[in-house]
Amino acid sequence: MNWFKKHKIITAILALLVVGGIIGAAGGGSSTTSNQSNSGNNNASEKTEEKATTAKIGEPARDGKFEFTVASIKCGEKSVGDQYLNEKAQGEFCRLSLSIKNIGDEAQSLLSSDQKLLNAEGQQFAADDTATIYASSGNSGSTWFDQINPGNSVKGDILFDVPAGAKITTAELHDSSFSGGVKVNLQ
Repeated sequence: MNWFKKHKIITAILALLVVGGIIGAAGGGSSTTSNQSNSGNNNASEKTEEKATTAKIGEPARDGKFEFTVASIKCGEKSVGDQYLNEKAQGEFCRLSLSIKNIGDEAQSLLSSDQKLLNAEGQQFAADDTATIYASSGNSGSTWFDQINPGNSVKGDILFDVPAGAKITTAELHDSSFSGGVKVNLQ
């Protein structure tokens, strides 16, 4: 029997938090904020927009109400957690270490499930929420789910289960499920 079945009350509370976060993100709406103009929809402005939404490791990158700064990415972990709560990777875990600051004027929900990694072929890899929870156990900030008030920041890791040896090139980070996202070059 897995951990979630054994701990039905905690699982129900976590499920309610996730649903509440999704409803809050949907109700609050969000738009992409970056250093680009909205002067037209021609190909030149679309190419400019793509360049404007790409940052590097260590550089702040904004999407909606969040400013993301990726500190590092490390791949190769086979499992995370402790002796009681742990998760094994199907392939290997890539640990994306970052900070997220709310640059908006109201609280915004951060969900790890809104974040993605991409390889050179453009394949997208979703966050592994269970591994992210177990890896952040005991940390003050949560990158699995957190309500971040204006001006506040959280730091932590988001874990992704990718095929062993995958060449991850880009992180695509979102302030909500409905935002355009911002890309961070991880190479």
